[in-house]
Amino acid sequence: MKTTMMQSVVRRLGRKNALSPVQRCFSMAPNHSTGGDVIIDRHISAAQTDVSTAQGSSQRLPNDVHERNALYVDEDERTMAGITARVRHDWTRDEIAEIYHLPFVELMYHASTVHRMYWDPSEVQQCTLLSIKTGGCTEDCGYCSQSVRHKTFVKPTPTMKVQEVLEAARRAKDAGSTRFCMGAGWRELGNKKNAFNHILEMVSGVNGMGLEVCCTLGMLNADQAQRLKEAGLTAYNHNLDTSPEHYPNVITTRSYEDRLQTIANVRDAGISVCCGGILGIGEKDKDRVGLLHVLATLPDHPESVPINALVAVAGTPIGDDEDIESVDAFDMARMIATARIVMPRTMVRLSAGRLSFSDAEQFLMFQAGANSIFNGDKLLTTANPEFDTDTALFQKFGFRGKPAHQGPRVAPAEADGKVYISHVKANQEQQYA
Repeated sequence: MKTTMMQSVVRRLGRKNALSPVQRCFSMAPNHSTGGDVIIDRHISAAQTDVSTAQGSSQRLPNDVHERNALYVDEDERTMAGITARVRHDWTRDEIAEIYHLPFVELMYHASTVHRMYWDPSEVQQCTLLSIKTGGCTEDCGYCSQSVRHKTFVKPTPTMKVQEVLEAARRAKDAGSTRFCMGAGWRELGNKKNAFNHILEMVSGVNGMGLEVCCTLGMLNADQAQRLKEAGLTAYNHNLDTSPEHYPNVITTRSYEDRLQTIANVRDAGISVCCGGILGIGEKDKDRVGLLHVLATLPDHPESVPINALVAVAGTPIGDDEDIESVDAFDMARMIATARIVMPRTMVRLSAGRLSFSDAEQFLMFQAGANSIFNGDKLLTTANPEFDTDTALFQKFGFRGKPAHQGPRVAPAEADGKVYISHVKANQEQQYA
């Protein structure tokens, strides 16, 4: 590894961490305490890392999130412009709440700096979402227009034909989308064998076009997840929606644990996890923090975390509740920024509700750390900016789309040697003691 500065720092674990709570919060450094006397050798590099040079002139990381994360198994933390960040899974709610409630100007600075340490801020993933089976869902999600329990404008439709879906995928690819997502309005795949076989054919066909493929089909068992993986599925979306505490106020027909089990099945099959939540469903700030806490303490952080602003639909309990305040751009930016800080290697997707925000407000959200969007004129059943509108938006912001089946670009700040990256290795004599 080429370096312009190399420094060895020897620490003994078990000593009391001298950082204040707020410093620990920003450094993302947990209060190490093992009770032992293991020696750690920390090397701090300020130059281009092996990760970036190994990728050649393209300087792209692996597309598979598991392969990508494996490159950083011995990485401790990153520092740039006075901000230190670390990927960790032992966040406490209080730590995340402290970040979430920072003065907005400070939160934005920290989030945008973390974003630039781990990502190319000018590269944004473009995803297209198609409802292949609309309405008729037996769940009682209080925000959803597709539930049979709510009287909305949505009428149940049969599952789309395979060729119809593949044609929609071709149009999305021609418009610049690189990930094609298919959603079905039902509780679970269950014993829908014929429908599942058609979906497997859709996944294989879309994958064959050179697009990444994502599905959101409700609950999955382990065998179904494995078959989707074998068909070529890239990612699976299964949102937690909100905190465990607020969840029963929104949904009663499926437990929080049910959702976590599906996420585990997807992860165990080697499929990338897409999991996030919705703002504007009657939650409090503590629920937004609670959702992020669950996501940030999963065994593996999701590959992507969609942050949705509720698009209220008349006829749904939440859509008709006039006491629920609407979500503004600052709510979205605060949530995105906090997600970026606590899950620095995760793509944060600016999802539903984008049509209600101006170009300037959307730019604020990208500055907070969002690096993925849904494009196309509809998200399942609600409106979304059209392809041409997003093309103009990308040109205005100086963004370029992330190519399909290619990993993200190495962060320019990292490639240019502006990020100090420390690697931690246990002392060999102590390691086998």
